[in-house]
Amino acid sequence: MKWIGISGSWRKTNKEIEEKLREIVRDIILCGDGIVSGGALGVDYVATDEAFKHNPECDRIKIFLPTTIEKYAEHYRKHAKWGTITKEQAESLIEQLTKIKQTRSDSLAENPDTNFTEENKKEMYYARNTKVVDVSDELVAFRVKTEASESMGTADTAEKAKAKGIPVKIFFYDLTK
Repeated sequence: MKWIGISGSWRKTNKEIEEKLREIVRDIILCGDGIVSGGALGVDYVATDEAFKHNPECDRIKIFLPTTIEKYAEHYRKHAKWGTITKEQAESLIEQLTKIKQTRSDSLAENPDTNFTEENKKEMYYARNTKVVDVSDELVAFRVKTEASESMGTADTAEKAKAKGIPVKIFFYDLTK
């Protein structure tokens, strides 16, 4: 069995990205392989949703969080209050991650040794990306350019995978048009 890392934008996706992502994840799971994700919104959320549909026992799903699920939930709820994301997005993600943890606790890797704050979140997310790459045999990345971002975390993950010497497939999307 191979583990395929999935990386991509948390800020924005569209129907085209979601359809391609679901097709890829469905193929991965149905051929007996597994996915590795970072447990964020956007690409990570969709990938985990599709994997769970085809692997409800979660033995082919690995999710790495940058902190504990409790601190992660606080972080997302805070961003919902700030208006960065919606309350529905925050609660859907928290529910998804909780369900994965309850179904198979070793499918959700938390980082309990972190002091996850707004000041160090980028560093913690990039460390999480390293863990995703460390256990992946391949990486599929969805780089999405928006007005707010060019998927720098996704680029970081892809560079780490290339340095590891594993196959990397990158899909580029420009959503500024």
